[in-house]
Amino acid sequence: MPQLAAAVAEHPPGTAPGSDFAPLLRAVKGEGLLKRRHGWYALTITVNALSLATVVTAVVLTGNSWWTLLLAPLLAVLSARTAFIGHDAGHSQITGNKPAGRLIGLLHGNLLLGMSYSWWNDKHNRHHANPNHIDKDPDVVADILVFTSEQARGRAGFRRWLTRNQAWLFFPLTLLEGVALKVHGFQDLRRQPPRERTVEALLLVIHVVAYAALLLTSMSLGKALAFAALHQALFGLHLGMAFAPNHKGMEMPDPEGDRWGHLHRQVLTSRNVRGAVLTDWFLGGLNYQIEHHLFPSMPRPHLRLAQPLVRAHCRDLGIPYVETGLGDSYRQALGHMHEVGEPLRIG
Repeated sequence: MPQLAAAVAEHPPGTAPGSDFAPLLRAVKGEGLLKRRHGWYALTITVNALSLATVVTAVVLTGNSWWTLLLAPLLAVLSARTAFIGHDAGHSQITGNKPAGRLIGLLHGNLLLGMSYSWWNDKHNRHHANPNHIDKDPDVVADILVFTSEQARGRAGFRRWLTRNQAWLFFPLTLLEGVALKVHGFQDLRRQPPRERTVEALLLVIHVVAYAALLLTSMSLGKALAFAALHQALFGLHLGMAFAPNHKGMEMPDPEGDRWGHLHRQVLTSRNVRGAVLTDWFLGGLNYQIEHHLFPSMPRPHLRLAQPLVRAHCRDLGIPYVETGLGDSYRQALGHMHEVGEPLRIG
């Protein structure tokens, strides 16, 4: 389903010429905001690749020293930049050429991160089609975390303890996300068609072997394990900080009677984060979550340009357009998870 999000941007489900979304789509197209930014992405990909190569070289040159661990946080930040590029490739933001987009995604996801591009695309595009829908959005399926009181009901044992304390545990749990993403990728290989599975598996194995070889040939086993643990933990934390503000605590469609059109579905379930250039960089453009969900194939640098059009359109229609600061977005998201676990703390 790699191209689903791009298709949604051009022809969202239920969007007729007279729908609430149609005038906004025409305005955005009229401003040229759906046109690809090949030069911007070429520069971004090049700078990211050179930065990764520089850090890898520094690891080799620093060698068997505890000072090498200082490079792990930097590598974690660059790993998140790499993930954002893979994310954009999956949404056809970088190129409309399907094979080229897949190649970019495979290189940045499987090869550089050890994270399955196909698995991520399938999961993420299902999320985009039905954000915050309990039955259709894989991001709000009850697992380690739960997002509704109905999901919390009946939790027992260790899972009950997790739910009671999930607001406090959220960010500590994201420290495991870097490793979890890799595990999910390998598990998903069974679902993939044989040809796709072969390519994905080969690149995933190359990543693991190359990553282990880099660390074990540069430093002792103890230092290598410490470096890997720090790198993967901070990478997971960075991604958690980027994704946490987007939907948690926002409206959740009624599974029994979801009649929202594309505009309402995407705006009411999403939250934007205010900020300047640093916020845009740190969150990979996902701080413009409303615009991104309305127009998944829109290039990242155009999201901030589309924001005034989207905000004005929502204001004219009386649709709440939620935007908050970064700190307050975390407060709202964690507050919702704390509230969901409240009955288990009382009982």
